[in-house]
Amino acid sequence: MFNGSDSLEVLIMSSNFLRYVPRSLPSSIYRLHLKSNKLEKIPSGVFDTLTQLRELYLQNNLLSNEGMENETFRTLRHTNTLDRVIQSLHLSAVDSIYPRLNTITVAHYVSMVITECINSKQRPIDLTTRQTMRRCIRECQLTSLEYLDLSNNNLSVVPQGLPRGLILLHLERNSIRSIPGDALTACRNLEYLLLHNNQLHSHSIHHAAFKGLKKLHTLHMYNNQLERVPRALPRRAKTLMLLHNTINVIERNDLVFLYTLTELNLSYNRLTSPKLHREAFRKLRLLVTLDLSGNALHFLPLGLPRSLQVLRVKDNQLNSIPEGALQGMAKLRDINLSHNQLRLNSIYQGAWMELSALTTLDLSSNQLSHIPSDLPESLEYLYLQSNHISTVPATAFEGTPNIKGIFLRFNHLLAHSVKESSFKHLTNLQVLDIGHSSHSNPSGASFRREEEEDEEMEIMEEEVGEGFAS
Repeated sequence: MFNGSDSLEVLIMSSNFLRYVPRSLPSSIYRLHLKSNKLEKIPSGVFDTLTQLRELYLQNNLLSNEGMENETFRTLRHTNTLDRVIQSLHLSAVDSIYPRLNTITVAHYVSMVITECINSKQRPIDLTTRQTMRRCIRECQLTSLEYLDLSNNNLSVVPQGLPRGLILLHLERNSIRSIPGDALTACRNLEYLLLHNNQLHSHSIHHAAFKGLKKLHTLHMYNNQLERVPRALPRRAKTLMLLHNTINVIERNDLVFLYTLTELNLSYNRLTSPKLHREAFRKLRLLVTLDLSGNALHFLPLGLPRSLQVLRVKDNQLNSIPEGALQGMAKLRDINLSHNQLRLNSIYQGAWMELSALTTLDLSSNQLSHIPSDLPESLEYLYLQSNHISTVPATAFEGTPNIKGIFLRFNHLLAHSVKESSFKHLTNLQVLDIGHSSHSNPSGASFRREEEEDEEMEIMEEEVGEGFAS
């Protein structure tokens, strides 16, 4: 089929009815698309000749662990004879120990040994031992493969024998229930690991599952069945997505080794204020974004990292921001506390003034009766819709000369209760939304904060893919 295609680099065979991977594919391929077919099994040796393969797309098939052998991704070919060079080095035991060994690859390995021996003036090394041959086999893997997509299949366990050179591994939307201790440890170059939408429990993740993965910086484990933060997470992780699990406790040392973490998403779990230790975040000194939305917190947690720039705690049961909860958070620029039960007297005096870099404050869908009086000068967008606010005094925005958007619809405002002088000095104001009408600047700028946040999870995978491509 592919005769004369020695220069073919990209082959797309997606959305067909293939039940097996075609044989004799051009060795020049570096990107192979086989997604959305009917593949149930990938036998070992099928990718033997694809030494240039970098990206392999196998998502949306019918693959199971039984249909993927440990050597599926190893470039091993069946051979009945051994190269004369190998025989001359007393490798007669090779065929009995590893009968599927690729002769060409071994010969190349042996030639390197010969070169080393000549340079060091030593005798040839005996390569007949099982230990040495395993080392040789490790050299025979699909080392060029960097992108592997096995999402939306029927896998129940993270597969064994994954290519060592992988950078991005898609395993989401399977039925994965466990991660063995040795399934990923050979993938030392792995940077992105996507395991969301599976059936993982915290106790089913081996304590050494991520050991040695020093380059792994992005780990997605949302939409699983995790009861707590897994032990032994990759210590150099920067992005950790644990949203939509059943995590109900975070103890003092659950996050203690995640020094490099910059983004942590724990939203839509089962956290309560008594079960969230006040010192749980003490080591996260580089954390930029923290999402605790959709839990059952009754007060804003104490001990939040002072490095935070984005904090989301919407859709909880917050009825208090205790004294000092926001103290020292001079870098915080965006805080979302919408859909809670906050009242003005439940927020300690001067809380917002401490946030000298704050540009976006979302207090919509709470129980506020007045516009907060201690807003910071840096504020640009203020969301107060769906509260109990009944008046806008003339001095309401005196301290916020940089404000661009004010959202006050669905409050208790009447025409005579809004002073026009409240907005006259706001030269940067672009959007004023009161009642059921909004007044926007001629450029037509619009702000749909909640809709944008709802779309974040949908584009999360696309961002990972773009990051890999760049």
